Amino acid sequence: MSSPISSSTAVKQPSSDNSPPSELALREIPGGYGFPFFGPIKDRLDYYYSQGEVEFFRSRMKKFNSTVFRCNMPPGPFLARNPQVICLLDAISFEILFDNSKIEKKNVLDGTYMPSTAFTGGYRTCAYLDPSEPNHAVLKGFFLTQLAKLHSKFIPGFRQSISGLFTSLEEELSDKGKSNFNALNDIMSFDFVFRLFCDKNPSETPLGPTGGPKMVDKWLFFQLHPLMSLGLKYVPNLLEDLVLHTFQLPFGLIKSDYKKLYSSFFNSAGPILDEAEKIGIKRDEACHNLVFLAGFNAYGGMKALFPALIKWVATAGEDIHRRLAAEIRAVVKEEGGVSTAALEKMCLTKSVVYEVLRIEPPVPYQYGKAKQDILIKNHDSNFLIKKDEMIFGYQPIATKDSKVFEDPENFVADRFLSEREKLIKYVYWSNGRETDDPTVDNKQCPGKDLVVLLSRLMLVEFFLKYDTFSVEIGKLLLGSLVTFKSLTKAT
Repeated sequence: MSSPISSSTAVKQPSSDNSPPSELALREIPGGYGFPFFGPIKDRLDYYYSQGEVEFFRSRMKKFNSTVFRCNMPPGPFLARNPQVICLLDAISFEILFDNSKIEKKNVLDGTYMPSTAFTGGYRTCAYLDPSEPNHAVLKGFFLTQLAKLHSKFIPGFRQSISGLFTSLEEELSDKGKSNFNALNDIMSFDFVFRLFCDKNPSETPLGPTGGPKMVDKWLFFQLHPLMSLGLKYVPNLLEDLVLHTFQLPFGLIKSDYKKLYSSFFNSAGPILDEAEKIGIKRDEACHNLVFLAGFNAYGGMKALFPALIKWVATAGEDIHRRLAAEIRAVVKEEGGVSTAALEKMCLTKSVVYEVLRIEPPVPYQYGKAKQDILIKNHDSNFLIKKDEMIFGYQPIATKDSKVFEDPENFVADRFLSEREKLIKYVYWSNGRETDDPTVDNKQCPGKDLVVLLSRLMLVEFFLKYDTFSVEIGKLLLGSLVTFKSLTKAT
């Protein structure tokens, strides 16, 4: 059960990351956790089956009249020792999760549970380390350095990979009248990531032309299944809940696939692994971290984000398509090609990417544990979070804060144009603000700027070839299913 404080209780004022104004009342954090074991089970069933993810949060916001409240987060028993969290659902309180002086990020990447380190060669990879741990700075600094060295390969490498996607897209539309964008995007994304880090086509390795994404997908599923619902019509909810949300699926079932994936990186990424050894990182540890960065962070992010990008641009309609095509083609003509400088001049294209990251962030969850008593605020009140309490933020609601964004539930392509670009500081998707930069001292995604660049580049390459398009939208385990129904080539 919760252990709240009264708003009239005298408390020693702890430091506050977001400087709560003194005129805001100190409010007891509403909500609770129910009875041990049964409370978390009830919340888990509500979350996956009775209400669904978004309604789970919105119903409690309405019930408690607060964007800050207590609840249990899945998976709960028996995977999570302690599922109790303080939930943050507005743009103001959410920012406390980025303050690593007050929030510990050790082993919280996936939430209140952590997959076995067997999935990462027995190592806690950089994503599970808190910045206070010495190995975090070593590993993250190494990968930030490698990404900087590879900068010149981003645009030509992505253009090479995406050209194959467009060819396959047109062929499938011609043959079948429709094309599964997600499947083609997975192959393209893995191809780009593997070429980037290994300077080799994955088809030249034991992975083959399509084996890589399939192996990574299984590897991701076995780690993230406690956060998923299959939604299968003929599988009883209680049976699915028992299989997916109660126990960790054993690594042994995918051990051979991971070994092949790891070996392909180990044998192909020699120069990067050599550099790791020079600064004191063990070669196998560096490779397991590289597989995680390439597979979980980079490929996994592209797998979720690019279908979302295409979905929202499709639903924006032909007028936005015409405006994007006109801007992109004019700038490319003026600049004499596709370059970083050209991408920076495409204001509508940039705004569209920020808006997709706002309305459907590729990583919806953020977690952290309070290192000390913390006083936070939302728009209306102050709240006291006690040391060692787990804090959880659900980004798809926090980034739709109606007190920050007008018409927050709808996709607005030009939301961040001109003076309104200052609002990108409230776009949270990379474990930080869009205006922040990844460093060894924070937990922001090391590839944050690369993701933004590739998303813009996706739109640029698309609208250099096509005028407009239509899609059919569905739902996947994590993200959107996008099926192309038509394509109109550029006139």
